[in-house]
Amino acid sequence: MDNSYISRTSGIGMKDKLGYAFGDMASCLVFGLTQSVLNKFYTDVLEISVLSVMIMTIIARVWDAVNDPIWGRLIDGAKVYPDGRYRHWIKVFAVPVAAAAVLMMVNVKGMAPAGRLVWIYFTYILFGMLYTCINIPYGSLAQVITSDDKERSSLSVFRSIGSTFGAMPAMVLASMCYVTLADGTKAMDAGKVLVGAAVIAVLSVLFYLLCYGWSKERVQTRPEPRQKGQAAKVIRTLLKSRPFMAVSLASMLFLAAQMFGQGYNTYLFHHYFNKPGLTMLPTVFQYLPVAVVMFFATRLGNKFGRREVCSWGILLAAAFYAVLFLLALAGITNVWLYLLACLMSGIGTAFIFLLVWVMANDAIDYNKVTYGLNDEATSYSVYTFMRKLGQTVATILINVPLLRIGYNGSELKTEGLSAAALKTMYNFSVMIPAVLFLLVFVILRFMYPLGRKQIEELQVKKNELLGK
Repeated sequence: MDNSYISRTSGIGMKDKLGYAFGDMASCLVFGLTQSVLNKFYTDVLEISVLSVMIMTIIARVWDAVNDPIWGRLIDGAKVYPDGRYRHWIKVFAVPVAAAAVLMMVNVKGMAPAGRLVWIYFTYILFGMLYTCINIPYGSLAQVITSDDKERSSLSVFRSIGSTFGAMPAMVLASMCYVTLADGTKAMDAGKVLVGAAVIAVLSVLFYLLCYGWSKERVQTRPEPRQKGQAAKVIRTLLKSRPFMAVSLASMLFLAAQMFGQGYNTYLFHHYFNKPGLTMLPTVFQYLPVAVVMFFATRLGNKFGRREVCSWGILLAAAFYAVLFLLALAGITNVWLYLLACLMSGIGTAFIFLLVWVMANDAIDYNKVTYGLNDEATSYSVYTFMRKLGQTVATILINVPLLRIGYNGSELKTEGLSAAALKTMYNFSVMIPAVLFLLVFVILRFMYPLGRKQIEELQVKKNELLGK
């Protein structure tokens, strides 16, 4: 093994870590709009039906199934630019992604119903495509910043820290975008949403450029030859890779639970708790433990195994939501009790939140060592697509309860929800995260094979492969 080569492809500093964190902060700034504001903006401001929103999301994901792997293959086969194989694309797509995010929040209520549907389809799918164009090279960047397993773990933690701060502005917007109507009720204000989205978009461009400027590609890789049928071959290999599929499924369901909470809470706090100004607090309370856990998550993951600490942590989170559901059956519900459970579950989810990206990179390394698969961008595009499926699952899980209670944004301006509908709304808010977190636990404990010992063996094999 060439030790000099290994030393040249590791040794990252704080600048690299901060630069990488800024990349996900930028992505989560704009992606957070789709998580926390967009669904309610569609149903309450544009008066799009709940069913139409669900169908649009499913159609967008069908397109992503085609678009994401194609872009991954293009990245894998593209020439290496002077400013890097992956960094280059972050600079190119920073402004287009931000602009597309703002277009989604334009108030087109004055259009005919068919025109509104065309607009939301166009802007939503456009944003998804452009987000893929920047997110796949950004995610692949960790593979070339360093070859060291522990340093990648550190990058994963900083990425998650970046996403924590990146998610907050959208949640602040979700809490502050309401106006009080003449009858005393509160409604989402389209003007506040658009201004907030524009500010968030400008910040995202700034942070993307910081990511571009502060990160460095140390591991030199060559473009994969564009061979006919190669994309299908890579995807078939990924589908038979147990570590890759397990971490992809776990990440998909974990993201679905996160997005469900952030999107559904805009309805729950508006109608059930009658406190729309507190909408951001569940997300804040869930992310607060990250500020503490981030100082020792990497060490615990290295000592006991990332799979182990993430799986038991997510089981703890599921237990707290299950307790809330049982208390609701007994007629005990309270906004502060709900927020306390969010805080406690945040302790459990903090580990997978901080370490899931390095687990994905572990799986990609496994495929490289086991199957000789060097198509990092294509691999990451499939992983990204699985996470987008999590977005679709979240959208369905947000809107199915709304369909169940007959939610209609325009009618709610003149009449409220019944007591039975409100009870159903609350029960779904705690039951769905409990089930999703339990499924993630099962996948990590019984499907994902890369425990601590296996990761140590994988690191040795990977270093031998790099040093040849």
